[in-house]
Amino acid sequence: MDTDTHYTRSELMVAAASREIADGEVVFVGMRLPLLGFLLAKSLRAPNAVGVYELGIIRDTVAPEPILTMGDLPNLYRSQWLADTRDTMSLLQQGLVDVSFIGGAQVDRFGNLNTTLTGSAENIKTRLPGSGGACDLACLAHRHIIIMVHEKRRFVPRVDYITSPGYGEGKGWRESVGLVRGGPSAVITTLGIFAFDPETREMVLTSIHPGATVEMVQEQTGWPVRISAALSRTPAPSLEELSTLRRFDPDGFWTSK
Repeated sequence: MDTDTHYTRSELMVAAASREIADGEVVFVGMRLPLLGFLLAKSLRAPNAVGVYELGIIRDTVAPEPILTMGDLPNLYRSQWLADTRDTMSLLQQGLVDVSFIGGAQVDRFGNLNTTLTGSAENIKTRLPGSGGACDLACLAHRHIIIMVHEKRRFVPRVDYITSPGYGEGKGWRESVGLVRGGPSAVITTLGIFAFDPETREMVLTSIHPGATVEMVQEQTGWPVRISAALSRTPAPSLEELSTLRRFDPDGFWTSK
């Protein structure tokens, strides 16, 4: 695979995100890097994937011009469905969404995400934006993928507040609270990629990005990191991936860093 040594960490994360999408899947797309990840996958390896956008757009084609947000006019042009948020969220309730992308201010070793507050309900240090549709995505999609900057203040032993549930306290937790499907399948960070142990549901480092080390990952993680016995190096974006991605984000609005 031909690669370009000149790429940003965001471009690497987008490429990694695109590789998580299988052909034919229904993808709840999201904004920023996930939006680009879907477009890249749709263009190169998952031509039959369908994109669901929260504000009510469903597309099975790539927008004819670059878009920065899901609401840009080219994304509406010849879409398959122009509805509203209620309609797209109902697809989640019906179990029709295969995969979604979300992030947060905090994540813990079981993939629980916090976008509500830091501190405690009795002593709030910072009030965060809240759930939006993220809790629905984490509860109702067949799986979700977490994309986050890797910092110790974000990767904490236990989130201060569970806004979007991962595996709670470990294996069996989701079922015990009535979540009949789903859970995080991967965590893509600025340093590497994690999967989840099927027995314990704990995050396991499976891939290190070029230029990163296990020591760097541990230094920026608030608990002892579990390392896969098959730890690999994340493939750099190919020339084809980069050229395609840069057509979608020609000015580096989302991917310049």
